[in-house]
Amino acid sequence: MPEHKISQRKTLHAAFAAKVDAVLAALEAEGALPAGSPRANVAVEPPRDPSHGDLATNAAMVLAKHAATNPRALAEKVVAHLERDPDIESAEIAGPGFINLRLSDAAWRDELAAIAELGADYGRSALGTGTRVNIEYVSANPTGPMHMGHCRGAVVGDALAALLEFAGHEVVREYYVNDAGGQVDVLARSVHLRYREALGEDIGAIPEGLYPGDYLKPVGEMLAAELGDKYRDAPESEWLPEFRARAVAAMMDLIKADLALLGIHHDVFASEAELQRADKPAQAEAWLRQHDLVYDGLLEAPKGKTPDDWEPVELPLFRSTRFGDDQDRPIRKSDGSWTYFGADLAYHMQKAEGADALIDIWGADHAGTVKRIKAAVAALSEGEGKPIPFDVKLVQMVQLLRGGEPVKMSKRSGTFVTLADVVQEVGKDVVRFTMLTRKPEAQMEFDFAKVVEASKDNPVFYVQYAHARISSTLRKGAAEGVTPSDAAIARLGAEELALVKQAAQFPRMVEAAAQAREPHRVAFFLYDLAAAFHAYWNLGNDAPAKRFIVAQDAELSSARLFLAAQIGQVVRNGLELLGVEAVEEM
Repeated sequence: MPEHKISQRKTLHAAFAAKVDAVLAALEAEGALPAGSPRANVAVEPPRDPSHGDLATNAAMVLAKHAATNPRALAEKVVAHLERDPDIESAEIAGPGFINLRLSDAAWRDELAAIAELGADYGRSALGTGTRVNIEYVSANPTGPMHMGHCRGAVVGDALAALLEFAGHEVVREYYVNDAGGQVDVLARSVHLRYREALGEDIGAIPEGLYPGDYLKPVGEMLAAELGDKYRDAPESEWLPEFRARAVAAMMDLIKADLALLGIHHDVFASEAELQRADKPAQAEAWLRQHDLVYDGLLEAPKGKTPDDWEPVELPLFRSTRFGDDQDRPIRKSDGSWTYFGADLAYHMQKAEGADALIDIWGADHAGTVKRIKAAVAALSEGEGKPIPFDVKLVQMVQLLRGGEPVKMSKRSGTFVTLADVVQEVGKDVVRFTMLTRKPEAQMEFDFAKVVEASKDNPVFYVQYAHARISSTLRKGAAEGVTPSDAAIARLGAEELALVKQAAQFPRMVEAAAQAREPHRVAFFLYDLAAAFHAYWNLGNDAPAKRFIVAQDAELSSARLFLAAQIGQVVRNGLELLGVEAVEEM
């Protein structure tokens, strides 16, 4: 594991939050605030309107009641302390008692130096230290190659894993292999058909209900080469178990290769079949019965019109209504086999054994099962006597377009456009960044024409172009004998420091995004930072004195190149979290 630097010097927002906290401690010592006044809700953050200042705090609003005074009166005492700080240019009371702070230019220049000092670790946090988080994502059925329906959840899960690691958590990336359901038997039968084809049999059209994709041909050929005609005419009972196991293994190799095209690698592949062979669902049921969370009862009739053949049947039911679900859920079917929910429940119990928190990334089509699985984990928390934070992120499907028209299906897959085909056409970075340009729960269109467009309207291009411009500028400076240096950063003025203010949001954004489990915030931040950089760059088109490299002024040029280098560093750090390369040229 590489060693990472978390600076002893707090990044700017954390430093000023500490300054406000120190002022409140001083007011307690003076008797202006009662000792031990609760500060959990005291915030120090940028105001919504930048014209109000660089930072704002609600400290006086939150604590006035404890001080038995009005917020403005307490704010005056807070301001009196803050104004003594040389890094604070002004502290003003606004409205009912908010305090707006304007920071000195020196404070922003210090933050620029902090970016240079920390480099690739700028923004890294100790927020999650000591917390092990299990993130389960992708978990596509092992019946074929990855398609674009899987892609968005794969990228969201992988970027979230990187974000949480950067914020100090220990992360386990997990894939749940659904290899115990009926779809795996269908896969085995489909492969057996391709096996017979490889032996020279004319199989004709693929029968309805089997998987038609050409991706199964190599699997059939492999088995024909290894097994000969041993199972050509054998009864299904003889070949099904072996073909099932071999087909799943081949499909998982295919899926792993597809995920690798996106730079995605999981730590754990948990098998549903192995879970059942290890009797985990039965153990989970026994545990739940001990804690009065499963009972034998009559399953409610389906909502709406009751089927004519409906008969009430006694089944083991999980008490999910106790945890907010609308009805108790069966964990076994009438034939004694496990329901999807029963197996899922056992699986989440297994995951919780090795983690302090669980996150599932699911497709939006699973929305109906969120309540019951959250109820199951809540029950587990109750039974174990320890809270197990559990979050389910639902990801909407992606509509594939080409110039506004729906994309035709893939011949190879038989029914869908493969992820491999998309990555091959537009590249890993375009796919990954684009998947994070909208909130996961929002609908998304992926237009092959637009995602490679060289315009401001294409966030992938716009952010990468900012980094490429910075790299080009640094190369040009080196060719002219001018190197980045902080020796003269005092010469950086308001327009340059506005860029620093934008970049300085990164550590705060990382922590907020990690707490909210929202990696798309990183992409949004990068777009805003790129926009600020391009806006400053464009000033130099009309005014040569505004350029990063100014003729006849090596000192100012070196200071601006130092600024450019640090903006580039923050862009790289953000792109690294998204799994996207920071390109040097375009």
